Amino acid sequence: MKRESSHLKNPNNEGFFKSVYDVTRLIPYGRITSYGAIARYLGTAGSARMVGWALNTCHNQPDFVPAHRVVNRNGLLTGKQHFGNSRTMQQLLENEGFVVVDDVVINFREKFWDPSLEL
Repeated sequence: MKRESSHLKNPNNEGFFKSVYDVTRLIPYGRITSYGAIARYLGTAGSARMVGWALNTCHNQPDFVPAHRVVNRNGLLTGKQHFGNSRTMQQLLENEGFVVVDDVVINFREKFWDPSLEL
């Protein structure tokens, strides 16, 4: 799954989305990461938005993708509107022990999971 896959060089295809889902499924319970961290891990550092687009459609996947564990680089719940209602993403994170105030994960740095360092 690491950088050797040729489809990762072109983030405009289904292979990129699948890679995003695969990495997101590896985020441990009680940990959190950012769109940019996933993009960097996949070798496409400038494609954090594409990671977000991929996660916006992950509810169509047959296997669960814990997209609630991916936030922006400041810990902001920028994807919360894609979870059915405005509180679902926060509730899922709080169920895992996160503290969220005004749509920001307070303990973001403490719980941050960097796939480039941990995979």
